Amino acid sequence: MNKVIFKGSCVALVTPFKNNAVDYEALEKIINYQIENGTAAILVLGTTGEPPTLTVEEKHEIIKFANKVINKRVKMIVGTGGNNTQKVVDLPQ
Repeated sequence: MNKVIFKGSCVALVTPFKNNAVDYEALEKIINYQIENGTAAILVLGTTGEPPTLTVEEKHEIIKFANKVINKRVKMIVGTGGNNTQKVVDLPQ
């Protein structure tokens, strides 16, 4: 049986950077813009989210931050990919 988790579009977000760090102010603006313009779901840390360039700690902070900003207004999907399959499998969830 197929379970539909959302209907509509899902936007894969970029992860904005400023001064060699995640730009959380810009990330918040991107998230709010997408929600205000009708997306049904947001994908953080997808292939456009630069996951191979982020530390585990940065990934966790991005997930927490995005979850807080989204605040259950739309579905949130988190990418778990990377360039090294075994490293991805071994990451703490």
